[in-house]
Amino acid sequence: MTRLVLVPVVAYWAVALAALLLLVLWFWSQRSLPLSTRRSRTLAALRLGVILLVIAVLLRPTLVYTKVERQSATIGVLIDRSRSMLVADAAGNRTRWDELTRAFSDAWPAFGELAEESNLKLFEFDRTLAPRPFTAEKFELGGPPEGDQTALGSAIADVLDRESGTRLAALIVASDGAQRALPPRDQLPQNVARRLADQGSQIYTLTFGQPRGLGQTRDVAIRELVAARTTFVKNELVVEGVLQADGFPGQSMTVELLAESAPGKMTVVDSAPVTIPEQNVRQNVTLSYIPETAGEFKLTLRVAAAPGELVRTNNEMSTFVTVLAGGLRVLYLEGAVRSEQKWIYRALDASQDIQLDAWRLNAQDPTTRPADLENAFQPGKYDVYIFGDLDQRAFKPEELELLATRVEEGAGLIMLGGFHSFGPGGYQATKLNDVLPIEIQRTERQDFDAPIASDLHVSGEVKMLPTEVFGERHPIMTLGPRDQNVALWRELPTLEGANRFRRTKRGANVLAESEDKAPLLVEKSYGLGRVLAFAGDSTWRWALGGHEDAHRRFWRQTILWLARKDEATDGSVWIKLAERRFSPGARVEFTSGALDADGLPVTGAEFTARVTSPDGKTQSIGLARQGDQALGTFLGGLEAGDYTLDVEGTKDGQSLGQGKSRFLVFAQDLELDNPAADPASLASLAAMTGGRSLPPEQLPALLRELQDKARESDVASETKQSLWDNWLVLIAFVSLLATEWYLRKRWGLV
Repeated sequence: MTRLVLVPVVAYWAVALAALLLLVLWFWSQRSLPLSTRRSRTLAALRLGVILLVIAVLLRPTLVYTKVERQSATIGVLIDRSRSMLVADAAGNRTRWDELTRAFSDAWPAFGELAEESNLKLFEFDRTLAPRPFTAEKFELGGPPEGDQTALGSAIADVLDRESGTRLAALIVASDGAQRALPPRDQLPQNVARRLADQGSQIYTLTFGQPRGLGQTRDVAIRELVAARTTFVKNELVVEGVLQADGFPGQSMTVELLAESAPGKMTVVDSAPVTIPEQNVRQNVTLSYIPETAGEFKLTLRVAAAPGELVRTNNEMSTFVTVLAGGLRVLYLEGAVRSEQKWIYRALDASQDIQLDAWRLNAQDPTTRPADLENAFQPGKYDVYIFGDLDQRAFKPEELELLATRVEEGAGLIMLGGFHSFGPGGYQATKLNDVLPIEIQRTERQDFDAPIASDLHVSGEVKMLPTEVFGERHPIMTLGPRDQNVALWRELPTLEGANRFRRTKRGANVLAESEDKAPLLVEKSYGLGRVLAFAGDSTWRWALGGHEDAHRRFWRQTILWLARKDEATDGSVWIKLAERRFSPGARVEFTSGALDADGLPVTGAEFTARVTSPDGKTQSIGLARQGDQALGTFLGGLEAGDYTLDVEGTKDGQSLGQGKSRFLVFAQDLELDNPAADPASLASLAAMTGGRSLPPEQLPALLRELQDKARESDVASETKQSLWDNWLVLIAFVSLLATEWYLRKRWGLV
């Protein structure tokens, strides 16, 4: 359709008035010319032509016509070639890849027709995007899918970037729909779909696979492992896990707990049988382990591979546990019901690194003896033994001999004051007479029915103070700074009586005494073990008198000293990892710092960090300061295995030591650990862009629909062509004026 449009410079009436004025001037100018009729008419015609051109320019005539053009559009096709496409969950035990290949083969003629109407681009993707040559004559894809990741979001983003200079009309995605990708290829498909929606492009999805995942196959997996990050030597560590078994109803399996016994060597430390139920395929399991040495150890929860399993990388799960040297097992044996036992138990039980067992024995009633009492004195059973007001008749002679042997081998022993402790309890006739640091006379004996012997006990209020030579600086007797320590002891309430120690053995040291210099706390070594004789039995008065912190500190220091955990150490560098196990490529975060010998943070320390991967390669880690600590963040490796994080601290050029911590990147088969299809995700992508999610058999119909849309995408555009603003008008105007001037000159009019 073509039409002429006038666009005057001014209003039409102004143009008409100007035209009238020019014509009048032209008419009057012709009457005065002394020329022949022919010459006069020639000049008039030239002048009239100029006037008409001026009028035309004022009207600005424009030719307007409509032009129809076909808009070029790109249709993208994304084909998933990751390993999850090999899962056989289609009818007839066919794989997803088989179904995809068949669907595309059936629809290939329609692809050829669509390619004639639009710019068709074919891509395959797994972790990365790869263009696939397209020929309308033959359908041909690559070999079987082998991709170890499904980076759906990043693949769509790559298509957008590649086709940024064209109009992407639609994108067809053929996949199982589940994104399984590691950084940096883990863009969320929903975020990329919004970009497509903003530019008016649609996503059409074809889902291959069932959302039932491994329920289609046979698989056994450890799905959870929960254990405390830190524990203490000889404390029981409880490890909880979840076993998932698909396809094995009613079968029995064994879950094993393995602990690192040497670098690179794992030893089974506990196991539990599990019977898989008919319905619930997830079973909780609880195992335990008592670490015997301090350090950082690897724990693994494992179930043996079952016949016919598709995936075996999920049959075990590991983590790291830090075992602290302070972990102690203490046995408290008491013969009387008294407040001291309650408050000692409360003080020690508040320490997470001390596991306290308390038994009460009645020396007058043999039936109160635990059947396994002798087992309590076996090697490695306990680190420290506490004897309360307990007569020796509560034990068999061989039991006390076993205890003496344990002390000689390194265990600690403390005997508390009481009416039936030390000599009054008859220990002069037992093996413990050799172990205790005080001399016991044969005449020291307190019968159960006899009055309390005043020569064996100190009655009244007894103030306990550290001795000048050994006590004031001893680890047990330190309640605060050295210059305040004695004052702190004087603030404590008095004891309610005490046992009377007549004489200490050679080599024994008195750590505490009464105000009249009677020994109250005596120490001595016996073999490799340490022994304390404490005459008091009423330190509970300290706690009730408002000094519970001092009470707790005294008893904790006593147990740690008996267990030889009191040795001071130099400043040490510590590392705290946010997690101990990571998926491949996950972000690893940690905090580090240094402590001095008193356990206080070292100020002004500088730290450097590096991580060593399983292949031995080392990478330096940048750190950020936060007060006295250093913060580190880095991307973990993609290689499964154990990683070692090293942090070294320095201050004023002097080394503060080096901290080490391990973490693991677990083996993960992203594609097959949980290969369930995710049709809901694909449907959401299609809905976000105005597209649709279709079954594979509707692919030909979709291609014909896109072909029709390509034909309907012709765009009509209105084109304007100016008839006045061009060089021909200018030439005509100049030519008319020049010709008129020339003729006037020739005819003698100028």
